Amino acid sequence: MGELIYQFDSYVKEFNAKVVKTVGEGVVLDRTAFHPRSGGVANDLGVLVKAGSTYEVIDVVFSDYGVLHVIKGGASELMEGDIVKGIIDWGRRYRLMRLHTAAHIISAIFYRDYNALITGGNILPEYAYDDYSLEVFDRAIFDDVVRKANEVVRSGVDVKIYWLSREEALKIPGVVKLASKMPPNVDSLRIVEIVGIDVQADGGPHVRNVSEIGEIVLINAENKGRKRKRLYYTVRP
Repeated sequence: MGELIYQFDSYVKEFNAKVVKTVGEGVVLDRTAFHPRSGGVANDLGVLVKAGSTYEVIDVVFSDYGVLHVIKGGASELMEGDIVKGIIDWGRRYRLMRLHTAAHIISAIFYRDYNALITGGNILPEYAYDDYSLEVFDRAIFDDVVRKANEVVRSGVDVKIYWLSREEALKIPGVVKLASKMPPNVDSLRIVEIVGIDVQADGGPHVRNVSEIGEIVLINAENKGRKRKRLYYTVRP
């Protein structure tokens, strides 16, 4: 696995890297700021540039070889050893960051106030949804959670990123808020802490301060079945 730049600095928009492998329609780089789809968060898009030629990145996924950048029209013109410049579609990425951090705030409030875990979810640039293990569907609960989440946003607390040993991390109450999934079996876990609000093991990009989220807007709430009470939301502006 090459260096995952976004895990250390989610604000890197451009970077230089070397092609270490071509796989089908895509390439694996020795380092990347492109976030592959993972944890329910959509992948980045953007371009790779080599010697004045531009290659559109239309998908980013984890593969057996590392992060695979799928190139529109194929990667036949990119060779192992090539030096490329990666450029992230920042507008898309920043929306995903804001929604992702909002999702952490919301899940922390569901966990704290309603003892509910996440049972599913998806984050796209336009909107996000999460399913929660609530036994009873009550629209008032969703209104309450979003109201409290916006209070957190207005508080302007920082978002910290650091690593802990797996053993130490798993001692933190609520560090995993997914009902059916544990973090990968690695020695250390990346921790995202919203100061005073939430601590979660997480590998994706986030904003540095919750004030960057703007406003969390409840779009809809639905009863999708037992322990699948769904909240749809977005952020603005």
